[in-house]
Amino acid sequence: MTNPLPRLIERFFGQRLARQRNVSPHTIASYRDTFKLFLEFAHRRTGKFPSDLRLENFDAVLVVAFLDDLDSERHASPATYNLRLTAIRCFFRFLAFEEPVYSGQIQRVLAIPGKIGSKREVQFLTRSEIEAILSAPDRRTWVGRRDHVVMLTAVQTGMRLSELVGLDRSAVTIGTGAHIRCFGKGRKERTTPITRMLNVALRAWLNEPPVGNGNALSRPFTVGG
Repeated sequence: MTNPLPRLIERFFGQRLARQRNVSPHTIASYRDTFKLFLEFAHRRTGKFPSDLRLENFDAVLVVAFLDDLDSERHASPATYNLRLTAIRCFFRFLAFEEPVYSGQIQRVLAIPGKIGSKREVQFLTRSEIEAILSAPDRRTWVGRRDHVVMLTAVQTGMRLSELVGLDRSAVTIGTGAHIRCFGKGRKERTTPITRMLNVALRAWLNEPPVGNGNALSRPFTVGG
């Protein structure tokens, strides 16, 4: 009988994640890393190479043992622990439609609880700290003006670093109804209104001669300029 597991894993990454859910490359890479760790652990646990593993081997006992190994041997944080569990749960939800004959096995895996970690106090910058950061770049230089605009955008919109460096000039609308459009976590499109101060700064920056990628808002962008 043909082993369906390799085909299912391939379809999960190539069809379910990339095409149907259109998840970001970062999510696919994270799930891929989880599967690499899981398959390595399964090999140590069962003595079987990944090509010899079957769907029957992927039961709740093995998943719990894998998570316990992350906790005890790799000293994974609760966030990392839950991240690995989320990837496995996503695969088993996919299996529920592909292989309903394994419904009992699938439900037992999906019932595995996550780990509750301590919640850190939300940190923030004071106004004086923000002003000090924004005044740090030397705006007499192209790099300094770029860094100032990028940091001002971050402060006033709350964008992630990956969102900031991925912006291009077409994402910015200045003037009446000024806003910035970006794709955030989960590839969700978000439009953020911008303040008059940022509107003025972006207007001046967009009039700067582009360097490198002419469409990029902030590139070439590297830490330290």
